[in-house]
Amino acid sequence: MERSPVGPNAQSCFLCRGLRSGPKGRRCAIPSRAFSAVGLVLVLVGAGIASGEHENVELVGRALEGPANAVVVQGDHAYLCAGKALVVLDVSDPTSPVKVGQTFLPEMALDVHVSGRYAYVADFWDGLRVIDISDPTSPSEVGYYDTEDCAHGVHVSGKYAYVADRKDGLRIIDVSDPKNPYEVGYYDTGGWAISVYVSGDYAYVADGGDGLRIIDISDPTSPSEVGYYDTEDWAHGVHVSGSYAYVADREDGLRIINISDPENPYEVGYYETGSYAKGVYVSGDYAYVADGSDGLRIMDISDPTSPSEVGYYDTEDWAEGVYVLGRYAYVADWEDGLRIVDISDPTSPSEVGYHDTGGWAGAVYVSGDYAYVADREDGLRIMDVSDPKNPYEVGYYETGSCAKGVHVSGKYAYVADWEDGLRIIDISDPENPYEVGYYETGSCAKGVHVSGKYAYVADWEDGLRIVDISDPTSPFEVGYYDTEDCAHGVHVSGSYAYVADGSDGLRIIDISDPTSPSEVGYYDTGGWAIGVYVSEDYAYVADGGDGLRIIDISDPENPYEVGYCDTEGWAEDVHVSGSYAYVADGGDGLRIIDISDPKNPYEVGHYETGSYAKGVYVSGKYAYVADREDGLYILRFRMPLGVRSSEVGLPLRYELYQNRPNPFNPVTVIEYDLAEGTEVRLEVYNSVGQSVRVLVDVWQGAGSYRAIWDGRDDEGGEVSAGIYFYRLEAGRFVKTRKMVLVR
Repeated sequence: MERSPVGPNAQSCFLCRGLRSGPKGRRCAIPSRAFSAVGLVLVLVGAGIASGEHENVELVGRALEGPANAVVVQGDHAYLCAGKALVVLDVSDPTSPVKVGQTFLPEMALDVHVSGRYAYVADFWDGLRVIDISDPTSPSEVGYYDTEDCAHGVHVSGKYAYVADRKDGLRIIDVSDPKNPYEVGYYDTGGWAISVYVSGDYAYVADGGDGLRIIDISDPTSPSEVGYYDTEDWAHGVHVSGSYAYVADREDGLRIINISDPENPYEVGYYETGSYAKGVYVSGDYAYVADGSDGLRIMDISDPTSPSEVGYYDTEDWAEGVYVLGRYAYVADWEDGLRIVDISDPTSPSEVGYHDTGGWAGAVYVSGDYAYVADREDGLRIMDVSDPKNPYEVGYYETGSCAKGVHVSGKYAYVADWEDGLRIIDISDPENPYEVGYYETGSCAKGVHVSGKYAYVADWEDGLRIVDISDPTSPFEVGYYDTEDCAHGVHVSGSYAYVADGSDGLRIIDISDPTSPSEVGYYDTGGWAIGVYVSEDYAYVADGGDGLRIIDISDPENPYEVGYCDTEGWAEDVHVSGSYAYVADGGDGLRIIDISDPKNPYEVGHYETGSYAKGVYVSGKYAYVADREDGLYILRFRMPLGVRSSEVGLPLRYELYQNRPNPFNPVTVIEYDLAEGTEVRLEVYNSVGQSVRVLVDVWQGAGSYRAIWDGRDDEGGEVSAGIYFYRLEAGRFVKTRKMVLVR
């Protein structure tokens, strides 16, 4: 079976894509099991502002990088493909690389080539992206070309970018104007074009199961194949030096092909590297192979007919790509980021520096000015979110196994760390977190909730474990309840723990005596219960393919479903705030469900994140989404027009925001916040101070609001183009802003 092209154990990326392209249509209704006929219900939720993949939700900020796929070094800077971001590192001191800039991309960055002031990124489903790197501290996209399939590899020569586009073969893009790239030619290689290297008049394509394809590109508008060599396994990477093409051929290691006659290439030597050859770089007499789980392998190729390994360095994770400059090899090592290896003595390479990009964000908890992200193999990441538009990492702690869940209480973060159980991290200084205690729960810790002096751990096959944390340095188990299936998530409310138990749905455990917990009720949700949140008399269950299930738990011994909303993706997690449930919906991002009537929930907003939404936490006005390899998203729900917002807590202050769009023709949106209920007047004036239109004149409760101005006066007549002012009076708060109407 072909391994996912974006990294180890990442096949779910294709599952996400399948979910996104599946049939649309959301079922949000009273459950059919409760009523024999539901009928058709049409719900008007207001004239929301939609933009295809986003509706009533805006992106505020992003943080964290994903797994490292490829790297190129030019001068003092390394350009690293890290998840869905291009990261720029200052490597003038290889022992201490410093991140100086980054730009986020719409898809997984798989390869990068730098030419002049631009970086050209093969961005998987979103084709070729052109990034201006003239200022390394502020890289920005200036152009793109969306290829037909999935861009895996890129090489730039002259005014053309050559893109290995998987099933669509080799695409040739004219980038003479980086702002307006366009395709001039293509060649369907027949296999899966994964990597490309250009030398002279030829493009050498690593074509998956079809080996090495040699394409004549002397006329870029009419490329043609002149020769090929079918390697033994799956050609994944290629580098050309002199008369030879060096092919990283997955399980068949390094293959050396004589290309002195491009029409008749033939193999002259090979070396089976031991693991999974993904990338190769040739410098001098050595070939450097990124060999999957076996890290960096160094081959002496002075005699291409008899290559031999002279040294290796076993990186921590999965070596995806390698670039050599001077005495250093730069290895893109998947979740362990960039590893810098000194190869001055090829027989004894050693790591001198690294940049840890982060792993797969799976859960998030927000407390005060910090977001705490459970980042799988990369442990706990701590983000400063005091300015949600510019979040940044301040500290991290590698927990040892695979951080799956996190809960913060006081000065400690409690991490569900898979096979390493519960880890307790002192976060009193967020820049220097450290472990103070741990408890190995027995199975695989997936989720954790802290209440009082106990941590309640969803421990996969071992169900619910109750750990006394009154002394965080010496936690110990006081009780447990072995649920029927696999405990994924847990939420504690009052005397009960509510466990999302996979195929066995919601289990309700009486924990009034933590030393002797007992099940008092359960409800089989029908799908795969992964996450749970309890608010008042209801438990909200993220139920995998069955979306959001709402369970009445007013009588814990007899829970029953009252409503559901079948989201489009795979519901992984849920957080409730006010009248809304925020669902991390896998490949379909964040879905926001109005639950003001639990019997009739309906979707009012959504934001399709870049990867796969795994966890969600709501604090204040913002929803924080852990989006696997795309890191942390900070989103804000904008209510449908004219509807009061109580979804993410009440605003802390009064504010009048700049209208958008501005300038506008003929409609613009004006938003404002009320910290308290008050009489509100929102009025539009012309440039000489005359009232043109009263948009709002009513008492309103605390919340966030929107109003529309359509460029008309109070009598309904169109006003002329020009400068206008809008003024908000809310109690003692008064503020005026300027806007421009164009016709």
